[in-house]
Amino acid sequence: MLRQGIFHLFFFAVFFSIGALSLGVAVLCDDFVQYCHNKHLVRQAELSVQQLKALNADYDGLLEQLEKNPDLLKRIAPVTLGTEPADPCTIYPKARAEELAVARKALVEQTDREPTEATIPAWLQRCSEPTKRIALFIAGAGLILISLVCFTPEPGLKESGRG
Repeated sequence: MLRQGIFHLFFFAVFFSIGALSLGVAVLCDDFVQYCHNKHLVRQAELSVQQLKALNADYDGLLEQLEKNPDLLKRIAPVTLGTEPADPCTIYPKARAEELAVARKALVEQTDREPTEATIPAWLQRCSEPTKRIALFIAGAGLILISLVCFTPEPGLKESGRG
């Protein structure tokens, strides 16, 4: 009798927990998908913050260099503004068109990166389809009913004690 009770308890626990899990997934599927999207958005925001921090550090470094060396502004102004340098005794290298095109392409690719789509696990994508979601809900409810009907002790069959 004890062995039968252990088997009933084991099967009840297995069937009930699988049924409850499938019911939970069927009911909370939209929330899980939203959670994956939100997690992806948080990752993208963290990357953006890191890029902005790097840009701020570069900008602060440039400002610090400009404060320490005022002649630096005179040297970078012609390059920045696209004018000819004022010093006739210095030869300045010219960049070739191919080098500029490669650099421009690399910068455009870096800035025009499209945000990637959120990666939703395959099992969650399958479960979020309406027909499969309904089937999962019905199967979970069926397993819970089976566990409650078949594997609970009958109310009238208690072990008889003394007396």
